[in-house]
Amino acid sequence: MNCDIDGVVIREISKHHDDRGWLAELFRHDEMDADCYPAMAYVSVTRPGVARGPHEHAEQTDLFCFLGPSTFRLYLWDNRESSPTFGAKAVLDLGEAKHALVIVPPGVVHAYRNIGDIDGLIFNAPNRLYAGEGKRQPVDEIRHEDDPESPFQLD
Repeated sequence: MNCDIDGVVIREISKHHDDRGWLAELFRHDEMDADCYPAMAYVSVTRPGVARGPHEHAEQTDLFCFLGPSTFRLYLWDNRESSPTFGAKAVLDLGEAKHALVIVPPGVVHAYRNIGDIDGLIFNAPNRLYAGEGKRQPVDEIRHEDDPESPFQLD
């Protein structure tokens, strides 16, 4: 899979099935840059029709895994003035039918909406701790979702 935004990595995730169920490798250090190595991991559930974002990070890189159930519409906007793809937008449908890992670098605005009809699960392994060590630092997040004038609008 490819993306028209510089620095965004999208890899198809293969599920390995047997009579017990399935297994999927989400990330490997030998397949990613060291600056993307996860510092923590979390999982969230998003209900049908619900969106998270758009927001961006000044320093944090997100490593999302879309495995299903359900399907998510992922929105990406390159908001980095120094990027060769500044201003580019990408929209991808990922999840149940198209399992993928997506690495979103700092300065790339991102959002996703559950476009399926069941709750959907998202795994994220960012390279920074939420609110820093001991949760004592400001959260690295620039939120655009509450600004009706924001250029980052979901369809």
